[in-house]
Amino acid sequence: MASADSRRMGDGGGAGGAFQPYLDSLRQELQQRDPTLLSVVVALLAVLLTLVFWKFIRSRRSSQRAVLLVGLCDSGKTLLFVRLLTGLYRDTQTSITDSSAAYKVNNNRGTNLTLIDLPGHESLRLQFLERFKASARAIVFVVDSAAFQREVKDVAEFLYQVLLDSIGLKNTPSFLIACNKQDITMAKSAKLIQQQLEKEINTLRVTRSAAPSTLDSSSTAPAQLGKKGKEFEFSQLPLKVEFLECSAKGGRGDAGSADIQDLEKWLAKIA
Repeated sequence: MASADSRRMGDGGGAGGAFQPYLDSLRQELQQRDPTLLSVVVALLAVLLTLVFWKFIRSRRSSQRAVLLVGLCDSGKTLLFVRLLTGLYRDTQTSITDSSAAYKVNNNRGTNLTLIDLPGHESLRLQFLERFKASARAIVFVVDSAAFQREVKDVAEFLYQVLLDSIGLKNTPSFLIACNKQDITMAKSAKLIQQQLEKEINTLRVTRSAAPSTLDSSSTAPAQLGKKGKEFEFSQLPLKVEFLECSAKGGRGDAGSADIQDLEKWLAKIA
C-alpha cells in the first residue's frame, strides 16, 4: 500500500505536489503563531492579487492607443488632425480613406497616441468605424458648431450609432464631443449642442424602439441608449461623454493659431 505522502504527491500532481510540503509547513506555522499573522498574510495576498489584476488591465489598456476622429463631412476633422500634429493650417478636402499618425501627448509621461482621421461620408463612416473601433482608446466626435442647426438630425443619428458601438466594446473608450468652428459668429455653444443632441437622441430612441430590431442577438450592445421611461441625457450612459469648444482654423484667419488647447489637455488626460 502506498504511503500517505505518496498519495499526497500523486494527488497534487507534478509541480503542485512538490509545493505541498512547503504549504503544509507554512500552514502549521501560521496556526501555531498569533492568529493575527494569518490575517496579515491574507491581506498581503489580496494586495498582491490586486496588483497583478491591475497590471493585466493596464497592459490591455496600453495596447489601445488609437484616438478616432469621427463626424460628418466638413465638420473640420482633418484640419483638427493636422493642427494637433503640426500646429499649422492646411487646406483640406473630403477624404475617402483614413489617415493616421503618431501624436506625442503633452504630459509628464511623454506617451504617444495614434490619431486616426476617419472619413465622414455617409456611405463610408460606419464601415471605417467598424474597422478601427476595437483599438480605440478614445473617440473624438467632431461637430460643426456653425452648421449644427441644419445638421442636427444627421449628427444625432451618427452619434447614436457611434455611442452604441462604443458601449458594446469590452474596453469602453473615453468619449469627447468636440464642438468645432467656434471662431464663426453663428457657432452654437457646447451647452446648446448638448441639449439639442439629447432631445434628438431621445426622439431617435422612440422611433427605433418601435421598429423591429435589426441587432444581432449575439451583440453585447444595448438596444437603445439611456434609461427606459426617462428623457435621454448623456449622464445616463455607462461611459462619460464630455463636451468642449474648439476651433481648428483659429480666430485670426487661415494663418492664425488654432484654439485647441482644451482638446490637447483632454488628450493628455486620457493618454
